[in-house]
Amino acid sequence: MVLRIVRLGTPRAADEGLRIGTVRRPPRGVPKTEFATQDWYDVWYPNLAPSVETMKLAQQAQQRQDPGEWQAFVKRYRAEMNSPDNSRSLDVLAALSHQTNFSVGCYCADEAHCHRSVLRALLAERGAEIAPAAAERCDAP
Repeated sequence: MVLRIVRLGTPRAADEGLRIGTVRRPPRGVPKTEFATQDWYDVWYPNLAPSVETMKLAQQAQQRQDPGEWQAFVKRYRAEMNSPDNSRSLDVLAALSHQTNFSVGCYCADEAHCHRSVLRALLAERGAEIAPAAAERCDAP
């Protein structure tokens, strides 16, 4: 059993299981009935997305390519995920990763500059069974 961290909208792995969208907003221009069939997500869970203000920090850091601003984003997002409700959600996902295959994801093209990278770290810290990132897998192109 394994948890995958994925880019939403990309083709699913054969045994990926349920795909959870940890994004603030649904994909634009896509009918709700097509979210799953177009490989966006099966379940929308914005609770694990950065707040609008925190998301703006990440966007600024990416635009300016400023490591200091990125670290400010990481610190703020980690603080948001440390709230009791979000922390319990992360604990549940970490525990489920030992029982079933599923994935969590976001739209960003580069995981290294996306809250997915922080989610990966937070879930690993809770003992989740996580599939390696595409660049880390020996079968990656």
